[in-house]
Amino acid sequence: MGKEKNSKPQGMCRPFKDLKTLLKSKSFKLAPSPADNSRKSPAKTTTGPGRPSEPAIVTTAQKLSGHENDLFMEAMAGVEPIARDDCIEHDAAPRPPQTPEYDCDAETLLQLEKLIKHGEGFVVADTPEYIEGTGYNVHPELTKRLHRGDFSIQAHLDLHGLGVESAKNNFDKFFKDAITTGKGAVLIVHGRGLSSPAEPVLKTKVVEWLTRGPWRKWVVAFTSARSFDGGAGATYVLLRQRPVTKSQRKKKKQQ
Repeated sequence: MGKEKNSKPQGMCRPFKDLKTLLKSKSFKLAPSPADNSRKSPAKTTTGPGRPSEPAIVTTAQKLSGHENDLFMEAMAGVEPIARDDCIEHDAAPRPPQTPEYDCDAETLLQLEKLIKHGEGFVVADTPEYIEGTGYNVHPELTKRLHRGDFSIQAHLDLHGLGVESAKNNFDKFFKDAITTGKGAVLIVHGRGLSSPAEPVLKTKVVEWLTRGPWRKWVVAFTSARSFDGGAGATYVLLRQRPVTKSQRKKKKQQ
């Protein structure tokens, strides 16, 4: 009988020829892959039976090692935490106060009510109809005081609606009585003359009688009244206790 023919070819590489034997013996361990390590949760330690402890806090210095740790410590040398007392706390900016809505109609009605009841809000001296004047050797400031109401009104005369001649007779009679009884400040109502085609007739005449007539030597000052006393349609007159004489006028001119 001849030699048995070898069925396995010679010179072939068989790298897994021992794999079957290793699997059967289970004498090897597989190294864990990086992906498996990343999916694992950090290990917890217990401080008592059945109670897990908190995970350890890792500082920046512990994360660094070697040369990096030396550089970090060198950079942090001399650094100290800020004391709580040195901290400046800024309060939140306060909200701006809410401005109430402005009611134009209500404000207008309020101003109108003040004007009608008390004469507030309307300055007669700022109008073209305002008049004022002073007598002999009188400081102009006195007209402002008279208009302001510093002198109480002791008598009044109403000429409104009268003709010039009738008004002149009443004016003369009134002035004579006021001087005789020692009145200080009086009120003459003459109207504004709005119905006159050119200028207020009675108002112009009253100014003429106060500055050119025989009563001028008794006049200290005159000015338009305030709104609640007639405004530009009436005139305050401040009277002297003694009239200015001609000798006083001449003496003043010679000085």
